[in-house]
Amino acid sequence: MAKIAFLGLGQMGAPMARRLLQAGHELTVWNRTPDRAEPLAAAGAAVAGSPADAGARAEFAITMVATPEALRTVVLGENGLAQALAPGHVYIDMSTVGPDTVRSIAARLPQGVGVVDAPVRGSVGQAAEGRLDVLAGGSDEDLERVRPILESLGSVTHVGGLGAGAAMKLVANLTLGVAITAVGEALALGEALGLGQAPLLNMLEGSQLAPAVRAKRANIETGAYPPNFKLRHAAKDLRLVAEAATAANRDLKVSAAARAWLDSAVEKGAADLDYSAVVATIMGEEPQS
Repeated sequence: MAKIAFLGLGQMGAPMARRLLQAGHELTVWNRTPDRAEPLAAAGAAVAGSPADAGARAEFAITMVATPEALRTVVLGENGLAQALAPGHVYIDMSTVGPDTVRSIAARLPQGVGVVDAPVRGSVGQAAEGRLDVLAGGSDEDLERVRPILESLGSVTHVGGLGAGAAMKLVANLTLGVAITAVGEALALGEALGLGQAPLLNMLEGSQLAPAVRAKRANIETGAYPPNFKLRHAAKDLRLVAEAATAANRDLKVSAAARAWLDSAVEKGAADLDYSAVVATIMGEEPQS
């Protein structure tokens, strides 16, 4: 079994770290808010006082944090992970930060450190059950070294070289944001035209938006949006999509519209609700937690 440092114990990171413990790996964890590490410590993980301290105890290091800014601080900042990485170590970033961030951080690591970007698709429940879809970028050699670790978390697809996993995750989350805002606009128009919510949702479950409707119908019908994937993170991901599109000279008008709706929902106080709470914002309703 591997010696792993896991940095970032948020809504997704904590169940992912627990899965690695359950798979028998020797785990050291770190989180900016130390009390988030207590349940994992009780389950057998060691707790580090800094990212560098965590990395010094491991051969493999994983980061799972919310934003590019947070990732740069954790890896490159004072007492950052990079200080503990050495030739032969492999660093895995599983955050959603975009390919440019992954590559820029990799370029500042010591020579001989392997790097794999491996963001995930899936919910908190899938993380707890080890059923995530892992989108991995990096060299064949580095990926094969970390494949047994990643397979503890779900199914692994090698999508290309370094940065390709991060790029694929942006494309995936573009579709997520566009689909849920399309559901909201369809419901808003249908109800304005005098159609009931139930028949509208029934029709949409047979449309191209079926997966989004099936996944979030209960939230929409009850008006309660407990967070599975927080809306603030979906909004951040659409910001990264916009930045990547601008850099690539692509005009993504539909993505821009979806981003505007998500930003509006954040402004109206739904940031820490499920991303599907944007439907309530589009319909002029007040979402509940």
